[in-house]
Amino acid sequence: MTPRVIALDLDGTLLTPAKTLLPASLNALARAKEAGFLPVIVTGRHHVAIHPFYQALALDTPAICCNGTYSYDYHAKKVIESDPLPVDQALQLIELLNEHNVHALMYVDEAMVYEQPTGHVLRTRDWSLRLPVAQRPTFTQVDSLAQTATEVNAIWKFALTDENSDKLNAFALHVEQTLGLECERSWHDQVDIARRGNSKGMRLAQWVASQGMTMQDVVAFGDNFNDISMLEAAGTGVAMGNAEEAVKARADVVIGDNTTDAIADYLYSHLL
Repeated sequence: MTPRVIALDLDGTLLTPAKTLLPASLNALARAKEAGFLPVIVTGRHHVAIHPFYQALALDTPAICCNGTYSYDYHAKKVIESDPLPVDQALQLIELLNEHNVHALMYVDEAMVYEQPTGHVLRTRDWSLRLPVAQRPTFTQVDSLAQTATEVNAIWKFALTDENSDKLNAFALHVEQTLGLECERSWHDQVDIARRGNSKGMRLAQWVASQGMTMQDVVAFGDNFNDISMLEAAGTGVAMGNAEEAVKARADVVIGDNTTDAIADYLYSHLL
C-alpha cells in the first residue's frame, strides 16, 4: 500500500545537527505535497519552538507536539487535541526533582520555563536567539516551577537533563513507578516526562483516523526512543542511520544519517 502521510520527527531526523533543514529534504517534501502526500511534523518540541521549520515546509497539517501530548493548528493558532499533566501530578514531580537535584524545563501554554539554566536550556536559548524575532520561542526563568504550575492553563511536559545518564535513567524509572507518568528518552542527555498514555504514535494515530485513514497509510521517520511508538505503529517505520541500535531494531527500514540526503532519497525512490 502506498503511504499517504509522511510523519517526520525533527531533531536528529529531519534537522541536521546544526538545526537546519537540508535543501534536498525541502525539495522532496515540496514534491511530495504536490503529489498529494500529507507531511506532518511529530516532535518532542513545544509548538513555539518549531516556527521556522513549519514555515519553511509550508505545511497546512497540524503539528503533533511534546511527544504527542497535544496537536496544534498553526493556522488557527490553537490546540486541537490534548492531554496535559494534571497540576497535582506536576507538583509531585517537581517535589521529586528538588529531592533528587534534577533540573527540568517545564513546557506550558505558549512558553518554556525553568529555574536553573542547564546546558539544554542554554543550547536551545542560544539557537533561538539566532532566529528572526517573530520566530523565537519564549524561554522564561522563574523563581519557582511549583508556583508557575499553579498559574498556567496547561502543563505539556517536563524535559529533564543531566550529564549523568545513569542518574537520569534511574530517576525516570522512579518517576514511572511512583507517579505513573510517561518517561521517554528524547536525546542523549534528556528524558521527557508527560501524562501516561501520551506518545507520538498515539496522537498521530488519532489525527490519521480523523482524516479517514489508518496507520498503514503512514510512513514515519525518527531517530530516538520517543519515536518508537510511531515507527512501530506506522505502515512503514524508517529509522535514521544516526539512531540508537535499539531504535533501529524497532523500525522496518534504516536509512542514512541526518547529515545526508537520506530522507529525500527515500521519498524519491519509494513514494515519488
